Amino acid sequence: MRLFSARERRFGGYLEDYEPEDVFRHWPGKTITEAEDHMFCLLTMAASPMHIDRHFAENESEFGRSIVIGTYIYALLLGMSVPDISGRAIANLGVSELRHIAPMFHGDTLYGTTEVLTVRRSASRRSQGILTVRTEGFNQEDRKLCTFMRAVLLPCRPVGDA
Repeated sequence: MRLFSARERRFGGYLEDYEPEDVFRHWPGKTITEAEDHMFCLLTMAASPMHIDRHFAENESEFGRSIVIGTYIYALLLGMSVPDISGRAIANLGVSELRHIAPMFHGDTLYGTTEVLTVRRSASRRSQGILTVRTEGFNQEDRKLCTFMRAVLLPCRPVGDA
């Protein structure tokens, strides 16, 4: 297993730059504010009182406070992974096994890692290949919050490039 941090790589890579079990620690983390969580909820029309109504959440939630909407956490983790994983992507092919494991609260900081699962050359597009990865998100206490897999179509390294 090779371990990478964002500062060691350029924006994305070619298919040959990845090996199964490579792990990327995405940097920097992101502290979630109440304002940006509310904005995301309102922009996406997902305005559940669990996310935007502090009084409701304090009185009705099992957590006693508002929680960050899961789709925002997913979007942030996906974005955090782009420089390391899909910066050169031709296409994002799909997402699977998206799971929200634990709540995130306003003021928490999100950190992400991505592990390479498979790397294979495309049968129909010989100059491209498919990279499959698992991304996981953690809070500042290293508690796992979210996990998902995704497949990305990447270019192969041009002939003659080292």
